[in-house]
Amino acid sequence: MGFARTCSVALVGVEGVVVEVQADLEPGVATFTLVGLPDKSLVESRDRVRAAVVNSGVDWPQKKLTVGLSPASVPKGGSGFDLAVACAVLGAAERLDPRAIADLMMIGELGLDGRVRPVRGVLPAVLAAAEAGYRQVVVPEQTAAEASLVPDVSVLGVRTLRQLIAVLTDEPVPEEEELSEEGRPDPMLAGLSVAGAGLGVGVVAGAGAAADRRPDLAEVAGQRAARKALEISAAGSHHLFLAGPPGAGKTMLAERLPGLLPPLTRRDSLEVTAVHSVAGILPPGQPLVAAPPYCAPHHSATMAALVGGGNGLPRPGAVSLAHRGVLFLDEAPEFSARVLDALRQPLESGHVVVARSGGMVRMPARFLLLLAANPCPCGRHSYAGDGCDCSPAMVRRYQARLSGPLLDRVDLRVRVEAISRAELTGAPVAGESSATVAARVREARERAAARYADTPWHTNSEVPGHELRTRWYARAGALREAERDMERGLLTARGLDRVLRVAWTVADLAGHDRPEAEDVAQALQLRTGVSRGVPAGAAGF
Repeated sequence: MGFARTCSVALVGVEGVVVEVQADLEPGVATFTLVGLPDKSLVESRDRVRAAVVNSGVDWPQKKLTVGLSPASVPKGGSGFDLAVACAVLGAAERLDPRAIADLMMIGELGLDGRVRPVRGVLPAVLAAAEAGYRQVVVPEQTAAEASLVPDVSVLGVRTLRQLIAVLTDEPVPEEEELSEEGRPDPMLAGLSVAGAGLGVGVVAGAGAAADRRPDLAEVAGQRAARKALEISAAGSHHLFLAGPPGAGKTMLAERLPGLLPPLTRRDSLEVTAVHSVAGILPPGQPLVAAPPYCAPHHSATMAALVGGGNGLPRPGAVSLAHRGVLFLDEAPEFSARVLDALRQPLESGHVVVARSGGMVRMPARFLLLLAANPCPCGRHSYAGDGCDCSPAMVRRYQARLSGPLLDRVDLRVRVEAISRAELTGAPVAGESSATVAARVREARERAAARYADTPWHTNSEVPGHELRTRWYARAGALREAERDMERGLLTARGLDRVLRVAWTVADLAGHDRPEAEDVAQALQLRTGVSRGVPAGAAGF
């Protein structure tokens, strides 16, 4: 009788659970039993592992074989357990030293020829292994760079099962030829992506030559008020709503918002990369996402596509793919009302909890929401001389598709006016570039970070209203006009807190120690759409 064990990781959402892979050999009829709540793809590993072991030049044990995945109560799926199962079987057959594999974490799919194929979710799997105390991991060669992002973990990237057996038995490591031909895509990378998963999702290019191809704010004609609102949104991570006629530049402004955000911190980069790795949209050759992601789903997106879901255990949706970045909903009133209202919980908490038949998962979802909408179905309502064809009832129904509770969570509401002929075809007026505005945004965020250095918050939008009212308060009398608006019903209690957060961001951009009356007035104008005598633009539909 032989027994051996090693370890792998099961992914539940974007979090990993360490799984002990045990193999037991007993005399009897040659069978292969896999237990421990495996799914269909994991059950099929019996055939993949047997073929891979035989084609690697090792005899398959002709005994009763039982492989157990513990804890048995955790659902396990995918092909990433193949490598651990194969090594556990070889350890039980005494082809490998059981002590040499007992503390190894192994992640990878096996081809029938013994090649180790990459799988999705390597980064969150290695993070879970590191948190559990494992310091040695074996992964496919193509994902070794991704696994190496986790500090204090020794990573071994292997191309074939034969190479791993040689390393574990102190034998010469054989050279394995690459399957890919020059100028053609590597077929081994197919397991890292999901067909169609990238639709509507774009990862903003990082530093370097690719950064020169980013959309620049200087390309936007006019729209002074909307540009200022975009800057405030980026500086304080405030949600933004742009309303205006078709062709006014709402989408152009949205596409330039990620370029105003500062690069991700190391911790944020790991969080974003982990989500994208699980979702299968991590670009090949880019193991770490360093720039804020930008996600723009189509208005026909379902609840599962936006929030997360799917068969069995839920998978990340657009709100998680936009974590630490921008979620842009163009033509927002065309989205399903149920889908839009599902955003209310992650907007407040920064995460989303999805329950399905396969279990319940918690996924990160701290994103910057940008909504864009036309004023009516034809887009010409309230614009003089344009001839709106919509009836008042149609306009009311269209605007009511964005519920009050959802809009109450949006800090900035700006009306984007139509571009005039002079602005579009006249002498070019050089607007500020994204680099210039991003520098001011970075300075404002540094002021906020210094202010909240000893707290769990980093931007003004994250700070609870109670803290702003009692710990970081505005100048005496600065909130008088906001308090009057609340008494008249123009502001809710949540709205007053959000006005104060925006006022702090305006103050940070202006270099003020604390919000002054003009800072609060600009925040109020951006919130309510009522002119306060400051050049911030009108808001709302």
